[in-house]
Amino acid sequence: MKFDPEKHHRQSIRLRNYDYSQPGCYFLTICTHKKQCWFGEIQNDRMCLNQIGKIVAEEWLNTPQIRLNFQLDQWVIMPNHLHGIVIINKHILGLGEGDIDILGARNAPLRKEPNSISSFVAGFKSAVTKRINLLRNNRDVPLWQRNYYESIIRDEQSLIAIREYIKNNPYQWKKDPDNPVNEKSGQVLDLDLHF
Repeated sequence: MKFDPEKHHRQSIRLRNYDYSQPGCYFLTICTHKKQCWFGEIQNDRMCLNQIGKIVAEEWLNTPQIRLNFQLDQWVIMPNHLHGIVIINKHILGLGEGDIDILGARNAPLRKEPNSISSFVAGFKSAVTKRINLLRNNRDVPLWQRNYYESIIRDEQSLIAIREYIKNNPYQWKKDPDNPVNEKSGQVLDLDLHF
């Protein structure tokens, strides 16, 4: 199919002129390719990770060791996506340890920084994919959806509400539109792994 800018133009979901390396809290959702359930399953309203899900959890937990100014808050791995709150601290720039700058910068110039949300997500996806590629026979099947979703957490009330949403996500799986049971078309798994 020939490239048609009217059909194939991808609109950025990022805020224009916002510096995503600024200190602050960010709510992230990272989905699997075609939202396939590769990380485990919900049993009795609890997420039970399989081998791939455990790799995802291990790499997520590696974040503060790799990026010293990043901190993890509430997070959950679901069968086909991950929700998490990531905090970029400026404690290496002088903010007290444990202090969180929730608001971040409002109108900072857009830059691609090594400690930005986009570089974090790219590094996380890459590390998980490399480890999983050692397990699977088919390296041509993408593991991740091409992009990710993020929102800037602007105040304490939003932070509390998002923490609660993440915590309750496994309980809501039956109603989740990303649950294949709730989709009209059947889902065919592209990975063939034995757990």
